[in-house]
Amino acid sequence: MENFEFHLPTRYIFGQGSVKRTAEVVKEYGYKKVMIVYGSNYAKRSGLLDEITAQFKNLNLEYTLLGGVKPNPRADLVYAGIKQGIDEGIDFLLAVGGGSVIDTAKAIAIGIKDQEHDFFDFYLRVRKPLDALKVGCVLTIPAAGSESSISSVIEKVVDGKNMKCGLGTPLFRPLFAIMDPTLTYTLPAYETACGITDMMAHIMERYFTNSKGVDVTDEMCEGLLRAIIENAATVLRDPSDYNARANIMWAGALAHNNLLGVDREQDWATHHLEHQLSALYDVAHGAGLAVMFPAWMEYVYSHDVMRFAKFAHRIFNIPLDFEDPSHTAQQGISALRAFFASIHMPLSFADIDAHEDDIPKMLSMLGVDDKEHAEGKFMVLYRSDCEKIYMNAVNYGKKIKTGAVRCLTL
Repeated sequence: MENFEFHLPTRYIFGQGSVKRTAEVVKEYGYKKVMIVYGSNYAKRSGLLDEITAQFKNLNLEYTLLGGVKPNPRADLVYAGIKQGIDEGIDFLLAVGGGSVIDTAKAIAIGIKDQEHDFFDFYLRVRKPLDALKVGCVLTIPAAGSESSISSVIEKVVDGKNMKCGLGTPLFRPLFAIMDPTLTYTLPAYETACGITDMMAHIMERYFTNSKGVDVTDEMCEGLLRAIIENAATVLRDPSDYNARANIMWAGALAHNNLLGVDREQDWATHHLEHQLSALYDVAHGAGLAVMFPAWMEYVYSHDVMRFAKFAHRIFNIPLDFEDPSHTAQQGISALRAFFASIHMPLSFADIDAHEDDIPKMLSMLGVDDKEHAEGKFMVLYRSDCEKIYMNAVNYGKKIKTGAVRCLTL
C-alpha cells in the first residue's frame, strides 16, 4: 500500500428535492454575485434553469448566465466566461449540468483569478495554478465525477492541432454538489450508457495497478463495479426507477473523488488514448472509452495476468482457471465488451467512424515517442505500444465484420 493524504472538502447534498435548496446553499456561504454556467439543452428545456434563477431572485442573490457548453468542452467559451466574470465582478461559479459544464466552470474559475496568463497554459503544464474562485454544482448527468474531483478537461486548437488536455489540482474540488437523481429521469439512454461507461473507466484506471497490499480499495472498486452493472440494467429498462438512478448517480461521484485510488499507483493511459478520439471525431467520451478500454486490456493483461483474472472472477463471476489464468483474463475482457454491447456502446473504430489512417495523427496529438515520452503506469506505453492498442480497436471491428469473433452476451 502506498502512503497517501486524502481530503475531500466537497459537501454532498443528495436526494429527491435537493435541487430546491440550490440558492439557499449558495447564500449560506455569503457569495454576492454568481455566474451560472450551463449547457444548451436540458437546463433550459426542462425548466431547471428557470427554477434555479427563481430561487436566486427570491433570496435577492445576484447572478449572471453563461450558456452553450458543449460535450468535449471548448476553450473559446472558457475565454468568454473569464471576460464576462471579470467584467461583471462575479465571486462564485455554479455549474448546472454534467462533466463538461463543471469542467468549463472550473477552467473559468482559475482564469478569473490569474488574469496575467492564458488559462490553457495550466492545462499544457506550462505553469501551475495558485488560486481559483470556488465552484458549486447541480449535477444533471452522472458520468465524469467532476462534481467532487480535482479534474477538468478542456479542448483547444493549438498550432493547428485539436488538443484535449486535462488538469488536476485541489483548487478544482467543488465546494458543494447538489445531486438530485430525479433530474436524470429524462436522460436519453445513450447518454446514460456513456455515463455508466465513463464511471466504470474511472474505477478501472485505479483498479489495474502495480501497487500491492491494496485489499480494501480493491474490494471497494469491485463492489462498485458490480453495483453499477446491476443498476445499469434496471435504469435502462426503467428510466424512472429512483433507486437505480440514485445508485448510478452516487457511483459516479465515488468513482472519481479518488477514495478508490488513494493507496495505489494509478494508470490513466486509456483516458489519454481516448482523449485523442474525442478531440478528433467529437465522439462522446464514454463511447470512446468503451472502444479503448478493452483494446488496452488486450495489450497489457499479460503484465499481471492474475489481476485481470481476478477482475474477471470478481466482476463477471467467471470461474478462475488456475492452470491457465490467461484464459480467465481473456474471458473477462470479452465479458466487459459484452456488457458494453448490452448497453449499446460502440466496440471498435468502425462503430464510431474513426479511421485507421488517422492513428499517426492521434499518436502525434498524444505526444508519445519510443524513447522518453510515454503513457501509463500499470504498463509503460511508448509510441509503438499505443499504436498497437489503437490497432486492437481497429482490428476488433474487422473481426466482428468477418465473423472471426462475436461479442458475447451476458
